[in-house]
Amino acid sequence: MSDGTSRHVRVFSRASWPEVERVREILRKETVGGALLLVGAVLALVWANSPWAESYAALREIELGPAALHLDLPLHAWAADGLLAIFFFVAGLELKREFVAGDLRDPRRAAVPVAAAVGGVLTPALIFTVTNLGDASALRGWAVPTATDIAFALAVLAVIGHNLPSALRTFLLTLAVVDDLIAIVIIAVFYTQQLSVLPLLLALIPLALFGFLVQRRVRSWWLLLPLAAVTWALVHASGVHATVAGVLLAFTVPVIRRYGEGPGLAEHFERRFRPISAAVVVPVFAFFAAGVTLGGLDGLRTSLSDRVALGIMGGLVLGKVVGITLATFLVSRFTRAELDDDLSWLDVIGLALLGGIGFTVSLLIGELAFDGTAHAESTKVAILAGSVLAALLATAVLMARNREHRRICAAEEVDSDADGIPDVHENDR
Repeated sequence: MSDGTSRHVRVFSRASWPEVERVREILRKETVGGALLLVGAVLALVWANSPWAESYAALREIELGPAALHLDLPLHAWAADGLLAIFFFVAGLELKREFVAGDLRDPRRAAVPVAAAVGGVLTPALIFTVTNLGDASALRGWAVPTATDIAFALAVLAVIGHNLPSALRTFLLTLAVVDDLIAIVIIAVFYTQQLSVLPLLLALIPLALFGFLVQRRVRSWWLLLPLAAVTWALVHASGVHATVAGVLLAFTVPVIRRYGEGPGLAEHFERRFRPISAAVVVPVFAFFAAGVTLGGLDGLRTSLSDRVALGIMGGLVLGKVVGITLATFLVSRFTRAELDDDLSWLDVIGLALLGGIGFTVSLLIGELAFDGTAHAESTKVAILAGSVLAALLATAVLMARNREHRRICAAEEVDSDADGIPDVHENDR
C-alpha cells in the first residue's frame, strides 16, 4: 500500500470513530429506541395487511441455522429466542447495576417503586384470570398483560416530560427494571414446557468461564462471545427460554471497579450493547412479532371481542393503573417508605398508565402462551391496542402535569429574580 493510501486510511479511521460514537450516543437515547420499535411494528402491520401478506408470512418462516445442533430455526424464532437474549443481557446489566450501585441498593428508597412493580404485575394477571375463568387454554396467557416495555415507556416520557421532575423518570425506570426481573422469572418458571437437565447443567460450564473472565476484567470479544453463544445454545437446548441465558450472563459482570469506586465492566458492556439492542434487536423482534392480519374492521372487531383480548387490554390499561397506584399508596401510607416529595398522585397515575405499555415482553409472552393457537392473532391485536391506548392516556395526563410543573418552575424563577439573587452561570464560576 502506498504512503498516500496509508495516510488516507489513517485519516479516515481517525475521522470515522467520532462519527461512530455519535451514532451510538443517538441510539442510546430512549426516544430513538422507541421510534425504531414503532417503525418495526408499523412496517409489519402494513405488510401483513397488504396484498403481499403471504410474502411476509413466508419471510417469518425462513429457516436458518445448523440442523445438527437443532438450531435450524425460522426467522421469527431467531428474533424471539436469539436477538431478545441480547435485549435481556442489557436489561440484566441494568438490573445488576441498580441492585449493586443504583436506587435498588437502598431498600427504603427502592421500596415504593418495587412495590408498585409487584402491584403492576399482580393486578393485571388477576383481571385477565377473572375475565377468562372457565377457559383453560385461555388462562395460559395470564402473564401477557403483566409486562411493561421499558424502552417504549421511557421514550414516551422523554418526549412529553421535559418539565416533569427527575424523580418521575427514576420511579419509572426502577419500576420497569423490577418488572423485567419478574417477567424473566415468569418466563423461566411458567413457560418452560420440557426441561432437559443435562444441557442446563452443561450451560453452567461456559457460564462459569464467562463469569471468571469478566471478573478478571477481560474484555476480549473473541473469548467472551463464543462462551456467551455456547451458554445460549445449551440453555435453548434445555427447554428453558433462551433469553434467560442473557440475564444469567449479565449477572456475572462486575458493576464496581476492582480498586476503588467507579463504573465497572457492566457499564462498559451496557454502553456497547444498548445501541445494538435499540437499533437492531427490539425493532427486528417487533417486525417479526407484530405482523398480525387484522382482516379489516370486521376482523379487528372480532379480535378485540375475544375474551383473551379483553383480558389483555383490561390488564394493561386498567390493571396497571390500579395495581401500581394502589401498591404505591399502601406502601407509602403504612410503612416507613415515602413517595418522593416532588411527585404528586397525578404524577403517579400518569406513570402507572405508562406502565400499561407492554409491547416487547408482552408480545414475547403471548407467543410463548398462544403460538399456533386460535388466540395468537387476537393476543397481538390486544397488546398493540392496549399499549397504544395506555400511551395516549398517559400522554394526556402527563402533558397536563408537564404544563403545571413548567408554571411552577417559571414562578420559582420569578421569585428568585425578585429576591435580587443573581443567576450564576458556568462561565462566572
